[in-house]
Amino acid sequence: MIRVTPSALALALAAALVGLAPASLALAQPASAQNMRIERDSAAEAFVLSEANKVLAVLGDRSLSLDAKKKTFRALVDEVADVPKITSYVLGKYRRSISDADFREFSVAFREYANSVYESRLNDYKGEILKVTGSTIRKPGDVIVTTEVVGGKTREPIKVLWRVLKGDDARWRAVDVQVEGVWLAVTQQQDFVSTLDNAHGDIHVLIAQLKGEKKSAARSR
Repeated sequence: MIRVTPSALALALAAALVGLAPASLALAQPASAQNMRIERDSAAEAFVLSEANKVLAVLGDRSLSLDAKKKTFRALVDEVADVPKITSYVLGKYRRSISDADFREFSVAFREYANSVYESRLNDYKGEILKVTGSTIRKPGDVIVTTEVVGGKTREPIKVLWRVLKGDDARWRAVDVQVEGVWLAVTQQQDFVSTLDNAHGDIHVLIAQLKGEKKSAARSR
């Protein structure tokens, strides 16, 4: 399973959770810089900064109990990321072959696993801040926003890239986050597909693995 530096992950949580695009987008590794337009998108940058500030406000609020922070983070995740699309994407080629009932069971296990991962990191925040340093338009409505995590216990700035898409409802949503060179969505899909390949496509093997990861994250709190 993917592991990411806690301080950087804490700032990317609300948008990522391994935030992802729908499989219909045929999302793979984001395009190279040579294939992207150099214009900046101020609206996409404002979206990322706004959502990061919401996360920071929760992380830095000492009046909130841990349970209150968990509840707020879950709401932020639903606001920023399209969880059903996330869940479809991480299954890769196997989404087409599993039954609706199995998909629903996986959806619950995946969300609970994701919750346990980021909730175990909530107390890792030590005053880091996020700065937007630029953006690159891949195509209209599809933008890579470049940011840096600085301050707190970070000795050197940590580069975090956010891939954001504008939906039919005109709302931006983060669909992937790159932390220290790792695209979370892409890597998560690779991990899950590898597990399913080894299990001959048995989704219940992956579900059991996620439940085990959830228990491990809970014990580490």
